[in-house]
Amino acid sequence: MKMSYWKKALSIGLAAVMTASMLAGCGGSGGSAKETAASGGDTAGTQAAADNTASEDIPTYTIATVRWTDAWPTDFLESGFMKELEEKHGINIEWQVYYDSDWQEQKSLLLASGDLPDAFFGSICLKDTDIAQNKDYFLELTDLIDQNMPNLKAVFEKEPELLARAKDRNGEIYSLVKKLPLRPEVCGNVLYINKDWLDNLGLEVPKTYEELESVLEAFATQDADGDGDPTNEIGITGNVSLYTLSGCLRSYLSPFGTMVSRDNNYMGLVDGKPVFMPVEENYKESVKWFSDMYQKGIIDPEFFTQEESMRRSKLQAEGGSQVGLVSAWTADAETGLNAGQFIPLEAVTGPDGKHHVENAQNFLDISDRELLITKNCENPEKLLAWADDFYTDLASLQTFYGSIPDQVKDNGDGTYEVLVPTDGSSLDTSAWSNSMRDFGPKYMNPEFYDKVSLPADQGDGIKLSEDAVNGKYVAEDNVVAFPMVKYTDEELTQLTSLGTDIYKYVEAQFAHWVVDGGIDEEWDAYLKQLDNMGLQDLLTIQNQAYDAYLESMGK
Repeated sequence: MKMSYWKKALSIGLAAVMTASMLAGCGGSGGSAKETAASGGDTAGTQAAADNTASEDIPTYTIATVRWTDAWPTDFLESGFMKELEEKHGINIEWQVYYDSDWQEQKSLLLASGDLPDAFFGSICLKDTDIAQNKDYFLELTDLIDQNMPNLKAVFEKEPELLARAKDRNGEIYSLVKKLPLRPEVCGNVLYINKDWLDNLGLEVPKTYEELESVLEAFATQDADGDGDPTNEIGITGNVSLYTLSGCLRSYLSPFGTMVSRDNNYMGLVDGKPVFMPVEENYKESVKWFSDMYQKGIIDPEFFTQEESMRRSKLQAEGGSQVGLVSAWTADAETGLNAGQFIPLEAVTGPDGKHHVENAQNFLDISDRELLITKNCENPEKLLAWADDFYTDLASLQTFYGSIPDQVKDNGDGTYEVLVPTDGSSLDTSAWSNSMRDFGPKYMNPEFYDKVSLPADQGDGIKLSEDAVNGKYVAEDNVVAFPMVKYTDEELTQLTSLGTDIYKYVEAQFAHWVVDGGIDEEWDAYLKQLDNMGLQDLLTIQNQAYDAYLESMGK
């Protein structure tokens, strides 16, 4: 995912300097305002009493949300656009802010106790399995949406995919949806190649997967960085992970047509047919290719064993990156200050002669579970009317980048400018520090996109400008990621049971075959073992869910 590596580095680098301000921002503003009023003279005390009486008529809702890291402040929740929206609807929000590092434990305690907030905000909070196993805790929203959310109803009419995403397999709606604005055609990572090393060795940008291997071998053996040591350059690096194979299928192996879902289920669509990629012949050929590069010293010998911090230190080494090829949302997200060494690589042709690229819009841009309302909530109609205002152009702009006028400039002519942060931070850091960014209800009409200008040399501006390199290949790609489908409660239970062991097995075999070889000799036994583990049952579930997805889309 775009943030998966970057968020970790940010939490380490910024935590020390931002913790104090974050703690100051966590408290609600209501209590401190009352204390200030009560501390004055008789007039102030009379006014405070009036304010307190008035505040008792304003309904208060408790909303839980989760932040990736405590390095990002939360004071924007009590100011700017978010506060303006509360005032518009005559409500008060008490935010319960949790952090991803300990959320799983906190979530388990909440769900076990039944002592829930009025709502959960952001798809980071609860998974489909959490909802399926605790459905009695949550309100079914179909009628409430019809009666209280005209903006969302208009979105559903305009984009049926969002309605399909909102509904479960029984046609019920338990959560609100989002679609992120201002997104690229190549919605996912691309490969970046070290242009400095190409120039140092007098090499052309590779166009085919064979040329790519040759270039990477030269990087690893011919002193590409020019420091006199031909042994300290790395073609490709990686790190230990539960889903190393899943990531490689979407990146380094992708010239072989191995694209899969970011949901880490190893499922892809080939000419519209669901496949479990680790049993396909093209997958076997991709592993043989990757193993060949490992034996040649192109792949980092610590690819499967080192921690993320070590991988990142090689990419971001002082004095220049030690790596020749990297998969990233943007180069700076992975290589930091060494980003200037890298250029986006036009997707090389694979054995099938095609250019394969990632387009994970169905996972990265669209999601449900962005607002769930619990049965503890009194007057959910008023809370949903508040949430409905998130489905407007200006609301989506401000909940993605930050409020007007601090992070976004209103030009006064119907156009808007996302501002470069004045504190020296990146646009991504600013957006995550001043808005809910990827989380929460939102929808911006595509015709509004042209009214927003982004800094060309920052974050999303870079990503959109680089889209020209590979965007042209999206429409013709016959291998795409499996969409985010809906499962019945029974299917979810079965998938968890079957998938745990199957996924561990394919990951372990991938690492073994890359390092030790032997995939041809062991392939048949591998397929038999997967069938013994229940792969065919897993595929039956995935096919049924995909058929239901197509039906929900009217296809």
